[in-house]
Amino acid sequence: MARSDDFALLIGRLAIALLFLPSGFNKLIGFSGFAAMLAGKGLPIPEAWAAAAVLCEFGGSLLILIGFQTRWAALAVAVFTVMAALVSHRYWTMPDPAAAAANRLHFYKDIAIAGGLLFLHVAGAGRFSLDFRQRSIVPATGGAIR
Repeated sequence: MARSDDFALLIGRLAIALLFLPSGFNKLIGFSGFAAMLAGKGLPIPEAWAAAAVLCEFGGSLLILIGFQTRWAALAVAVFTVMAALVSHRYWTMPDPAAAAANRLHFYKDIAIAGGLLFLHVAGAGRFSLDFRQRSIVPATGGAIR
């Protein structure tokens, strides 16, 4: 992989963290309000869904930021993002054309973000990550580190 690709992956990971970390942190500190909002949208066991959302959005984006278990974290955040779009931006149910248009835009932005996360899942974190450091200290013989 070219060094410029590694820089692009680092910048992409930073951009993802910039989007998801603050939102996930706000859900964490306002957990009961977030769970109540999910209950208002008709989700069963809203506390469990809220905990899963915080784990994916805050925890997953933190892992992506530092480049640890990046592929799995990107996949988890992608699934979270699609589910969030399906729960929060249900434009097809909105009678007001302006609200429907705004939510359609947000829905497809979320789908596009999930697509970018899938690219990260496939590409991995790159050289500037803990994933790369771990991989580079494994002995060439393939044996385990003791």
